Amino acid sequence: MKKGYKALLQEANAAIKAVSPQEAYRLAQSPDHVLVDIRDPRELERDGRVPGALHAPRGMLEFWIDPESPYHKPILASGKTFVFFCAGGLRSALATKTAQDMGLEPVMHIEGGFGAWRDAGLAVERKDQS
Repeated sequence: MKKGYKALLQEANAAIKAVSPQEAYRLAQSPDHVLVDIRDPRELERDGRVPGALHAPRGMLEFWIDPESPYHKPILASGKTFVFFCAGGLRSALATKTAQDMGLEPVMHIEGGFGAWRDAGLAVERKDQS
């Protein structure tokens, strides 16, 4: 293997900004910031979701960001600051680096992901609550 996930994560973490769940919560109170949940739909179903977060599955992210893609989502061209998160902070670090490399700025991710958000006692919405 030429480059494993550890090397990719090390490169990503050196190039991107990470914020704590508490800082992400504070940022999300501003209309200029969007929390972006890149977890798989099954994870949202099983573990719950952050209220108000945009769900952008990791497998579609590049397509949703690129304005030339038939799958482009205008919210991702809105000029807002995007705060990505996954379950534990690994996928979101890579996704944040990819988004940044594609020219989407400013971007950052939640260190520790959804698990850290939940463990910090921040709001989690369950499907049966909707």
